[in-house]
Amino acid sequence: MNSQVKQKYALVTGGNRGIGFAICQGLLASGFDVILAARSLDKAKAAAGKLPSTNSKVHVVELDVADDQSIDRAVQHVSQEIPHLDVLINNAGIYPDEGVDILTVSRELLDRAMNTNVFGPIRISQAFLPLLEKALQARIINVSSGYGELSGLSFQVPSYCLSKLTLNGATIMLADALKAKEIAVNAICPGWVRTDMGGASAPRSPEQGADTAIWLATEASPSLSGKLWRDRKEVSY
Repeated sequence: MNSQVKQKYALVTGGNRGIGFAICQGLLASGFDVILAARSLDKAKAAAGKLPSTNSKVHVVELDVADDQSIDRAVQHVSQEIPHLDVLINNAGIYPDEGVDILTVSRELLDRAMNTNVFGPIRISQAFLPLLEKALQARIINVSSGYGELSGLSFQVPSYCLSKLTLNGATIMLADALKAKEIAVNAICPGWVRTDMGGASAPRSPEQGADTAIWLATEASPSLSGKLWRDRKEVSY
């Protein structure tokens, strides 16, 4: 086995800030080459410039998870740079529920949340599957939320809750569909994290929010699949 085959590669959507950026940092420290994906190539490059220098490489790619053409272009670009993909982390997401609840939320806002937070990860998993199939025991990790658990649903956060609930369902379905290919699929709840989405008063750091995703990518048994995790422990959907 040559050095190229031994090298591991991970792609992180929304990797330019918050939890995604912390995941990139952790995977680099674990020896992965990281593909940092962001909606803007300039933002991806700026974030890559802030990552610490290691023996591993950082690649950047423009990827809008709500745009199929952008996803297809990203796959084509990434396929030219790496031979396989060991880890796909579907981190990019939106929280568009300011000032609405389940009684006032519009169809347009529900569409936006579902398109980004659910249909994006499904489509990206489909599109990058050929690269994942070339890896040994590849892993897909979906960044979900406690708001997506049945016990955590809030009528005051309608589109976000429903999208993360559906993402959890998609995680179960993808895990079942990819079991024969030995590709593990899991979801994580990072907790309430100090990010642009979570706000400055959140109790957890981005590094704390990223920890379980990094653990699933690097240390957890590849036999674990179809589960929801928080702080490295399985929790109920």
